[in-house]
Amino acid sequence: MPAEKRWAIGIDLGGTKTIVARVDGGGKIGRMLRIPTNAAKGAAAVKQGLIEAIRELLKGSGRPPAGIGVGIAGQVDPETGAVKFAPNLGWHHEPFGEDLKKALGLPVGVINDVRAATWGEWLYGAGKGCQDLLCLFVGTGIGGGVVSGGKVLTGCSNTAGELGHITIDLHGPPCHCGNRGCMEALAGGWAIALQAREKVTSDPKAGEAILKKADGRADQITAKIVAAAAKAGDPLALALLDRVALALAAGSASLVNAFNPCRIIFGGGVIEGYPRLIGKVARGLKGRALPPALDSLRVGRSELGADAGVAGSAALVMHL
Repeated sequence: MPAEKRWAIGIDLGGTKTIVARVDGGGKIGRMLRIPTNAAKGAAAVKQGLIEAIRELLKGSGRPPAGIGVGIAGQVDPETGAVKFAPNLGWHHEPFGEDLKKALGLPVGVINDVRAATWGEWLYGAGKGCQDLLCLFVGTGIGGGVVSGGKVLTGCSNTAGELGHITIDLHGPPCHCGNRGCMEALAGGWAIALQAREKVTSDPKAGEAILKKADGRADQITAKIVAAAAKAGDPLALALLDRVALALAAGSASLVNAFNPCRIIFGGGVIEGYPRLIGKVARGLKGRALPPALDSLRVGRSELGADAGVAGSAALVMHL
């Protein structure tokens, strides 16, 4: 079927909310439904909610979709679509893809959510037309995706893209993964919040502006609050985010040396909250990455934003 006539249903399955949308062959998002995930009610309830939303989008569609693509924060069996582990949902070895396929009679593709977003940016967003790129999504954690020679890398056991867990500092702070000094532990949203809370607690005067935005409660400080304080010119917030930029530059330099991409695309909530990080990282790459690897490198921002995952998961089934 010609690309312009193809369409699919893309799903971004989150821990609390889920987006289900029609996506055409050019990556344009049509009708979209936002539904609660209902993870606390168990896997069966989550699947039933998805099935009902998909059936709603199929009404009056005429031409059947190429299939259903689902991006999920977890480890996925690429052959069966089973979810090996999804911490936000509390799933272990859940036969997710097969159950959707049986219920709906359509092809189903299941993919890690960050890799889905990489597909979206590569085919329809800031990476369009590029055959070698990195996507780095800096949100609560840090994840990413690698396109090399026109192929999205999956790895031996389908876990490629854990770019946030490259080591930046051998003796750095502990990471949620069990390692120390990961890029995520220095520059992820949870790490920014932790660093800010520690600084504010140890020096309340310096942290006055940040604390005010958190209604006086240090335990309520988030990366979003730090970004807002930095935009307002607060010295402590600016210093914290300068350190974040250094960590991202150091990690990105290692990735640039390893994969020699033409583009690095930054997205995620931390970047959306403080886009100036991108310029700081781009400048920080100079003197860190090998000069030949920087010759053709462009550093930029995600074009699709929050829609990248939905567009990318739909692309998955349209390009099988």
